[in-house]
This record gives sequence, C-alpha cells and structure tokens, in this order.
Amino acid sequence: MRVFFDFEASSLAKRSYPIEVAWVFADGRAESHLIRPALEWTDWDEEAEAIHGLARTLLEQEGEPHDQVAARMVEELSGHDLFASAPSWDAKWLNALLRTAGYPKHRLRLRKTSEMIAQDVSALLGDDLEPEDHRQAVERILADIDKARPEVPAHRALPDAQAERGRWLAARQGAEALLEGKLSSRA
Repeated sequence: MRVFFDFEASSLAKRSYPIEVAWVFADGRAESHLIRPALEWTDWDEEAEAIHGLARTLLEQEGEPHDQVAARMVEELSGHDLFASAPSWDAKWLNALLRTAGYPKHRLRLRKTSEMIAQDVSALLGDDLEPEDHRQAVERILADIDKARPEVPAHRALPDAQAERGRWLAARQGAEALLEGKLSSRA
C-alpha cells in the first residue's frame, strides 16, 4: 500500500536529526510521533523551531524514545511503498533515525511523491489519448493540484503527510474526471 511520509527536523544542517514523524496510508490510516532526541543528537536551530513550533524541551519531556519510534516505523511500514514530497531531506532524517536505533540505514526507502502521482495519472489515463494529448493532460492535472497546494506547508509532520495524500487523491480525481468527460463526449 502507498504511504505518505513526512519528518520535521532540528534544522537543515548536516548534523540535523528528526524530531517528529508522521505517515498516512492510502486508506487514510495515520500515525504521528514526537521523537525524543538521542543523546548524541545535539544540533538545534531556533529558526527551525520558530517554523515548526516544537521546542527541544517538549521533545525531551513528551517525545517517544527514538529507538521505539524506529521500531514502530519498521513494524508498520516495511513492505509498503513510502512517498515524501522531499525525499532527499526526509531520507536523511529517516536514515539518521534508523542508524541510531541499530537498523540498516536503507531498511525503509522513500520515493518522490510527485513522480508517483505523475505515473499514477498517466496509468489512469491509459491509451485513450494520443501521446501528445496524454502528456498535456498529465501536465495539466499536475499543475492543477500544485495550484491548490498551500504556499506554505504546515511544517508539522501529520498535516504535511495528509496534504501529500490529498494531492494524490486530487490527481486521481482529475484523471477520472477527464476520462469521464472523454467518454461522455463520445456517447
């Protein structure tokens, strides 16, 4: 099953680490976890804190131990297709979490949501359109869902993961509507 995935992090620096993770399955089931930093995780950027609103003291007091969050992720997400809007950043934090918890860094892998959405839309449209019309239809549907995207993400893991699932659903609906229009115009 497809899973939409997002992290919030201590900063965007090289030594940054994950502080919150959430995932949303294609069927809408979701989980979110605040992550208590591992002892060796010391990087902290107050500008990042101002964006996501999560204080390090909150994470230390209310966050789940990083190894428990990693174990939950491996248990729940293994064997599923994981997608993120920014997989290079999210994979960095995923790998940091997994390695620190003793898992191989590529135990779970992320792919780019927008690429999957484009492939999904293309597959839904099938072979009913001429190749150039097909390409233009995919581009138009993707542009429409990008226009509907908020200019500034929530910068919290669960709303951002839910938004990615929403983009996927909107793209599928756009493709289905286009096909229905084509079929009804032929009748």
